[in-house]
Amino acid sequence: MRKQEHFIGVWLGDEEYVHLAEQCIASGLSVSAFIRQAIAGVQIRPRPPAEYTALLRELSAIGNNINQIAHWANKEKSIHEAEIVEAAVLAKEAWRLVKETL
Repeated sequence: MRKQEHFIGVWLGDEEYVHLAEQCIASGLSVSAFIRQAIAGVQIRPRPPAEYTALLRELSAIGNNINQIAHWANKEKSIHEAEIVEAAVLAKEAWRLVKETL
């Protein structure tokens, strides 16, 4: 059963229709979802590129590695220069990935 109980048909000109279709494609929303969000005043943004999922996964792994280094350093109450360098390399790699994606 539908959640929405009311149907409204709208006539659009060619330019309006093309613009609506482009906005729906960019946002990844269906026409009805796009219109409902626009009516609700939601700021509709373009769907993030597919590369963002892989980037977020990679950043999460890098963050976990840095966190493990920090946890180990706190537990041992000391850290060697090699671990600091490794953490810095991981942070630089994360920054490089972000810059490449944007």
